[in-house]
Amino acid sequence: MSLAVLASRALCGLQAFAVRVEVHVGPGLPAFHVVGLPDTGVRESRERVRSAIISSGFDFPAGRITVNLAPADLPKESGRFDLPIALGVLLASGQVPAADSAGAAPDLRRYVFAGELSLTGAIVAVGAPLAIALAVARSDPDAILVLPPGCADTAANVPGLTVLAAATLVETVEHFCGSSVLQQAQGRHCAGPSPTPLLCLADVRGQPLARRALEIAAAGAHSLLMSGSPGTGKSMLAHRLPGLLPRLTVDHALEVAALASLNGTDQGYSDLPPFRAPHHSASLPALVGGGARPRPGEISLAHRGVLFLDELPHFQRNVLESLREPLETGSVSIARASRTLTFPARFQLVAAMNPCACGWLGHASMRCRCLPDQVDKYRNRLSGPLLDRIDLQIALPTTQVDWMDEAAGESSGVVRSRVAQCRERQLRRQGCCNAMLRIDDIERHCVLDRDAAALLRQAMLRWHWSARVGHRVLRVARTLADLCAQRQIRGVHIAEAIQYRQPWG
Repeated sequence: MSLAVLASRALCGLQAFAVRVEVHVGPGLPAFHVVGLPDTGVRESRERVRSAIISSGFDFPAGRITVNLAPADLPKESGRFDLPIALGVLLASGQVPAADSAGAAPDLRRYVFAGELSLTGAIVAVGAPLAIALAVARSDPDAILVLPPGCADTAANVPGLTVLAAATLVETVEHFCGSSVLQQAQGRHCAGPSPTPLLCLADVRGQPLARRALEIAAAGAHSLLMSGSPGTGKSMLAHRLPGLLPRLTVDHALEVAALASLNGTDQGYSDLPPFRAPHHSASLPALVGGGARPRPGEISLAHRGVLFLDELPHFQRNVLESLREPLETGSVSIARASRTLTFPARFQLVAAMNPCACGWLGHASMRCRCLPDQVDKYRNRLSGPLLDRIDLQIALPTTQVDWMDEAAGESSGVVRSRVAQCRERQLRRQGCCNAMLRIDDIERHCVLDRDAAALLRQAMLRWHWSARVGHRVLRVARTLADLCAQRQIRGVHIAEAIQYRQPWG
């Protein structure tokens, strides 16, 4: 046999497209060519494959070898194609038997290979094994994925997918020759306790309005903006939101771990929602994603979790404006000359800011030094379209001197149970959280009684709200009704939702 065809995967963002590795060994002067839009890392596989085959005790064919990575218009990168190329060379040169009708050898058409070869013939780790495994499981659940041992244990977490761990090229060849069998990988289950334990809401004393807003944000997956003087508890509250959120499902946890692996972080996977808090000096590529080889940014690493932006007005204007589309769509697209990559970014935004540049506007004892136009300039760093997309906007009052004497509030566990019940009602009714309701779903599920409709109309006229703000208020009111286990939105729910659109007090 002079032609062999094997299957592999090419990563484009979180997507892993199918690649056919076609290897032809023919007569002619010795040559080794790789075609199909390979990058430098793939072209260098020729030397790695040659040395690995010889070091493993096989014969490297003395002929014209052509490797085609199809489809040819899909960019190929990294060394993950080394293993299928080496197996293709051995198969095409007759050193590995092809599958026959009698079943004397495994049918390679069922297998998907990814692994980088060392010069000794060992198979070393490849990047983003979870992304590859998720793509294989979704497109062909009956496929068998062959990966290096560490990567195989990670990929085996994908439910229903068979993953084999191959440590060396010799072991892989022996498996297909029938002389031995590759071990099936066992998944590394959810990570144990978080290295930074979840913080409890009972630590926050006072600030009943902010505690209530935090519970509503968790219950409906709403975005939240807190404005208040230094020391009012904005950051303290934000860091306690993950403890109120339900645990991630297996599919969501794997998706989060796959995104982290694209950034070179392989830490297994956890059912805890991610929490990202970039500094206000973060650049646009750091927050949104980018680079010569686009990688996910902070908004994608916060997918299915919380993105906390402290000192919101101090972020660059173009960085803040880049949040508008992901807040609406739950994804971000990064365009390059050759391709456009899309990363998921269904994050829950929590932001904090001072009421003015000095921070003391409205404080009970500290004197604000800002002039009115300076206050306006500071607040105008946040554009109207961005504020329209934030569901809850509250002003935190100054903490009182006797706050230490106040009784501890409810713990995160108690609040989380109410949040879980509220989200369960939403999922049963509409299949998603209230913050993600589409326009047609709002008309179907956000039914107002007469008082609620009149109150919302008055508020939109008084504050000149856009239709987008009206829809945001309806989504929050729907969450308030769900917390009360009521099917219809009443006037009291609209009134409370309106209360959470006053960021400056």
